[in-house]
Amino acid sequence: MKTYFTLGLLAAALSTSVLADTYRLDPDHTNARFAIGHFGTSTNHGGFYNIEGELQMDAAKGTGSLALVIPVDSIQSGNADFDGHLKSADLFDVARYPTMSFESTAWEFKDGKPAAVTGDLTLLGKTHPVRLQASNFNCYESPMFDGATACGGDFSATIDRTLWGMDFFVGPIPAEVRLEIQAEGIRQ
Repeated sequence: MKTYFTLGLLAAALSTSVLADTYRLDPDHTNARFAIGHFGTSTNHGGFYNIEGELQMDAAKGTGSLALVIPVDSIQSGNADFDGHLKSADLFDVARYPTMSFESTAWEFKDGKPAAVTGDLTLLGKTHPVRLQASNFNCYESPMFDGATACGGDFSATIDRTLWGMDFFVGPIPAEVRLEIQAEGIRQ
């Protein structure tokens, strides 16, 4: 559930060049995963895939912009029955809300690299801010994209799912959801 935010957040940190460059997220190396407690015993995990978006960033100025679209129907937990329930009106309501979106509003940099990205996550028709912490951010020449510069990192946050109206079984299932996002973008 928190993967929504997570996904958009990760993409925001995809460049370290002095001039504002445009990066297209690579859907094969970008995903948002979530972890949520299950009746005080174990932890349920799932993720969103095929995320698309675009980032523009100027590390020297400490500015950037990111816009993401997350296909909610891409959710996978490893259990087909659970996936069906996650897609139902109880939780993500894919029939009414087939996508989530994230748009960055503020960036924090440390040593020329993104340290955190804040943005607006829209889920279930509601929009709230989410702040993602960045780690392992790096750029390299990608052999998979003919030497084009690829930048990416890991991003994480904990969100309260009830802010977006996702109230199913709050109590035995916590409101807090941990998000972990892997994002890489290719300079265009």
